[in-house]
Amino acid sequence: MGRPKGSGSLYTQELAAHICERLSMGETLVSILQSPGMPKRSTVQHWITDLPEFGEMYARARDAGFDVLAEDTIRIIDEEPERITGEGGGRRDSAYVQWQKNRVELRLRLLKSWCPKRYGDRQVLVGEAENPLTLAFTPETLISLADGLQTERQDGK
Repeated sequence: MGRPKGSGSLYTQELAAHICERLSMGETLVSILQSPGMPKRSTVQHWITDLPEFGEMYARARDAGFDVLAEDTIRIIDEEPERITGEGGGRRDSAYVQWQKNRVELRLRLLKSWCPKRYGDRQVLVGEAENPLTLAFTPETLISLADGLQTERQDGK
């Protein structure tokens, strides 16, 4: 396969697979590209747009990496906070607890930003393709509504 213009000379199936494998393990692209023998970020961006096969592989790897990041938040939350030894059996290290809380919150914010459909707050809007607005009225319901409107008009509301 010929390389698209601007896609860089480093592209190989092996290198692409290596980058995607590390992404799927939750590693960031920035940290991957800091390793020896890795291309520049702009080169990888060209590969994503110019090489559809790599773009699809990259997207799948990122999704898998998002899952690893989400699972990591559970591990952090489930971890027992460190204790400072002292009188009464020790106390929890509040700085450590805050640090863990910050780690979880940052991961959750990133997941919401990077993959809002899977990790964002769900907002259901009426009338979407997945949530169509449907109204079903029986004749009795319509008569009841009409009677209610008539009563309101007579009462001056």
